[in-house]
Amino acid sequence: MNILILGDIIGESSVKRVKEILPNVIKKNNIDFVIANGENSAGGMGITAKIYKDLVLAGVNVITMGNHTWGKKEIFNIIDNQNLLRPANYPKGVVGNGYGIYNCLNKKIAVINLIGRASMNVLSENPFLVADDIVNKIKDKADAIIVDFHAEATAEKIAMGYYLDGKVTCVFGTHTHVATADETILEKGTAYITDIGMSGPKKSVIGMDVGASVKRFVTTLPERYKVSDDKEVICNGCILKLNSESCRVEKFSRIKL
Repeated sequence: MNILILGDIIGESSVKRVKEILPNVIKKNNIDFVIANGENSAGGMGITAKIYKDLVLAGVNVITMGNHTWGKKEIFNIIDNQNLLRPANYPKGVVGNGYGIYNCLNKKIAVINLIGRASMNVLSENPFLVADDIVNKIKDKADAIIVDFHAEATAEKIAMGYYLDGKVTCVFGTHTHVATADETILEKGTAYITDIGMSGPKKSVIGMDVGASVKRFVTTLPERYKVSDDKEVICNGCILKLNSESCRVEKFSRIKL
């Protein structure tokens, strides 16, 4: 079983690029299941119903979110869709689903979305304890459990990887938009990477316009971020290969499309 995981999709040009290449990527790599982070897909902040539909039609099975989950008001029209996940450690009672269990090749694949607390400016519950609660609830219902940990601090992400080693199938980091070269299979069998990178404009500052980004750092004055208009889009991610019977990790590798 091959699972493709795509990094944060940034802006409409990146959505278009994913739509263009995904069917061929799925075919070429014998992909059985696709997960993509879509929290930056609408103008760099949030997701719309149209983009959600476009990604699903292109072949994305599950769309995860993050700190910009509520960036577009119309998300409330689609937030209860089972294949659109918001961080599970938002406070109790918040609309939407923090995890889901999906059918794939006669197996059950669970996907959990979590958000970090270090330097995120989002009021959330402890992601480690919430992860425990969910894993204990679904471990007998799922053949594989995959976690998108949307977090700023690399230390928090690494700690989560070790904390969940042996409890879940894979922990991958999103949010910082720069792919890290530390993909590995941990001691107890869990695949881990600190950040899978972005699907976004190549000439950019983590997907945003270079000029506006530099001005913010040079002047310290407020400057509205906007998605870079560079037409060359890079798509970063990973391919997770699982044993078709046991669902144990056989290989975990970065990709750049």
